[in-house]
Amino acid sequence: MEREEDHRPLLDGSPSWSYHDNNTSVEEGNALRWRLRKKPFDWKAPAIILGFEFLESIAFAGISLNLVIYLANVLHGSTASNAANVDTWNGTTFLAPVLGAFLADSYLGKYKTIFISVILYLLGMLTITASAMIPSLQPTTCTGMSCPAATEFQYAVFFIALYLIAIGTGGVKSALMPFGADQYDEANPDEAQMKQSFFSLFFVAVNLGVFIAGTVVVWIQQNIAWALGFGISLASLVVAAVGFFVGTPIYRVQMPTGSPLKSVVRVLIVAFKKRHLELPKDSALLYEGEMGLGMEREYKLEHTDGFSCLDKAVIMAEPYSTDPVPATTWLSCTVTQVEEVKILLRMVPIWLTCILYSASMCQTTTTFLQQGVLMNSMVGSLSIPAASLNSIEVIFMMIFVVIQDKIIIPICRRHFQNPSGLTQLQRMGIGRFLIIFSMVAAACLEAWRLSCYKDKKSLSILWQVPQYLILAWSDVFCGIAQLEFFYGEAPQSMTSVCSAFSFLAISLGYYLNSFLVTFVASVTKVGGGGGWLPTDLNMGHLDYYFLLWAGISVLNFVVYVALSRKYTHKKTAFQ
Repeated sequence: MEREEDHRPLLDGSPSWSYHDNNTSVEEGNALRWRLRKKPFDWKAPAIILGFEFLESIAFAGISLNLVIYLANVLHGSTASNAANVDTWNGTTFLAPVLGAFLADSYLGKYKTIFISVILYLLGMLTITASAMIPSLQPTTCTGMSCPAATEFQYAVFFIALYLIAIGTGGVKSALMPFGADQYDEANPDEAQMKQSFFSLFFVAVNLGVFIAGTVVVWIQQNIAWALGFGISLASLVVAAVGFFVGTPIYRVQMPTGSPLKSVVRVLIVAFKKRHLELPKDSALLYEGEMGLGMEREYKLEHTDGFSCLDKAVIMAEPYSTDPVPATTWLSCTVTQVEEVKILLRMVPIWLTCILYSASMCQTTTTFLQQGVLMNSMVGSLSIPAASLNSIEVIFMMIFVVIQDKIIIPICRRHFQNPSGLTQLQRMGIGRFLIIFSMVAAACLEAWRLSCYKDKKSLSILWQVPQYLILAWSDVFCGIAQLEFFYGEAPQSMTSVCSAFSFLAISLGYYLNSFLVTFVASVTKVGGGGGWLPTDLNMGHLDYYFLLWAGISVLNFVVYVALSRKYTHKKTAFQ
């Protein structure tokens, strides 16, 4: 018997956006059903989220940028242990968003994930600030050659705080950007266009926070007091959290739909069970019911070609069945459910190219710095540390974001008659192409530097600016587009998980870069000599290493172009 509530419209004109669990189940209770009611767009919601990200970026960078120096100068750790601790913590920091994203999409929702993460984040920031203020939580200062190491208790307090921060920032990273994007209605052309600008502004907010932390906060830590520097990070996060919670009434909040992995596994199992069935010639005969991934939707995905073996999961087990919701059993799936699995399979090859791209970007924190240290840092009477060029890169990036949004994209919109100007895949391709020239510029500079060294001359560190400039332009094209791509292409139930792919690519990029450096240093020593990357780089060939990365980037670009040309975008039909 049909229930009256089954005929209620999804859009009822209510000024609120919320979900209501009706405490009923479909076919004896397999999935919760949530009803979506939209509230009008409020520009203050994404503005608060951008402000939150800016302040959170200051807070996080205020800890991470100077961490290895704090471990050495305050806790008196050894060089090897400090490096290992920082690498492990960084790995955890960039892996945590994946777990946070899964929880956000499956169980907690993005808002609750951010809420819980901020609480853990604040506890970590408060503890690490206290550890820098309270003398008993630090080892005694060095006297002559004697530098007593921190006790086990002092280390325990510091690292508990540090890993609370890692978990907290991981949860925020996993959910904040997709939560901000959720404030825009993709079905509304005006809001869809504004959402494109949101991703650019989010990118700017992150990097502007890193710039301020890398110049102001880091200087305060090393020249005034570590406690004051950590306190500024804590204060930034407190202001960010208060602003975020105050904005709660105006947010558009989407609730979780249950574990997306269950739906993925379900499609694979049902397709395998029906592998011997023959697909209908007309794809319109494939089943598409009202349900998808355990919730009522306001959209469906249209059928696409490719991975036709999965389409067999859509074939009705009993073609003449009158069952109104056969997709709620493990006998049949809808076209939408199958298409969501296809989306994941299509994104994986693109994502793999992101790992190589991220690994090449890692040169800014490793080999670019090592190159800069060996150059003349004096510009007039001012000494420029090699690490400061990373701040110059951030300035270039913010300038290029404005140029891209205000000049390049509008010109492309008029020329290509495309609302987005350049597609996400096109911008990602441009970024992958530009990074080749950054690696080539670094190789040419290093060859020139080695030549000057042999002639007992030195090159100014300012000659590194071109390679940083090209890298910044590459990151603006590729970094923003990747955020948009993984969010925009993601199945509705997996927006946080897919958005976290970018962070996972960065994490794996760091590991890949570390492996390649070690591998090249070892292999090039075969046959005698110091190899390409000896302790004294003046005796090596860092230029060859940069050319190796240029070659890897060329190969990555070629593979990416081939993949992107064959990529099939999801086709959404809004109801």
